Amino acid sequence: MRYRHLFFDLDHTLWDFDANARLTLEQLHQELKLQERGVYDFDLFYTNYLAHNDRLWNKYRLGQIKQEELRLKRMWLALLDFKIADEALAREMSKLFLQLLPTRTLLFPHTREVLQYMAFKGYQMHIITNGFEEVQYSKLRSCSIDHFFENVITSEGSNSLKPKPEIYHYAMEKAGAKLAESLMIGDSLDIDIAGANGVGMDSVHVNHLNREKDPAATYTVFHLEELEGLL
Repeated sequence: MRYRHLFFDLDHTLWDFDANARLTLEQLHQELKLQERGVYDFDLFYTNYLAHNDRLWNKYRLGQIKQEELRLKRMWLALLDFKIADEALAREMSKLFLQLLPTRTLLFPHTREVLQYMAFKGYQMHIITNGFEEVQYSKLRSCSIDHFFENVITSEGSNSLKPKPEIYHYAMEKAGAKLAESLMIGDSLDIDIAGANGVGMDSVHVNHLNREKDPAATYTVFHLEELEGLL
């Protein structure tokens, strides 16, 4: 067996962040009566939210903003797009979103089957995520996949963020793993794959969006079930 340790990203790789976020924001749109407050087009609101969230996460990864600013601003800016300058509403949405989102259970197709297969084959599995500690643990528990993973390495727990090498070295130490026997599996070329490359670790690009293959990754799969043939 060439690899002994599999390190999975969580959001956008196993856990379908976009679909789960949409369900959660739809619930808030209804329960907080956002239509009556001026959010007249939910699809537009959701699209804007994703754009703001991505941009703010990039700033967070670069150390330009703090966790609390990210959480509040993505709601504040999405509301501002509809000319709603209501900080109290943005704070309420942020709080409720963080309570509800981790209870969502939509995974990418074949996630459980693939994890069961890898466990049967004897791989030791771990998570490396830039997500927040409490939120990520809650997602794993809600989806009933937490038992597959020996270690959950978060940006909070490691005081680092992918693609910085420190989080990978921290993960190796925590898992008792060597880079040569480890494989990073994630959806982001700029974060998961670049981070693995930076420490000399093999990687699998989970290309859910069917982009053109990128030679930066050691392997590319377009569906999670392809991992079974690879490993």
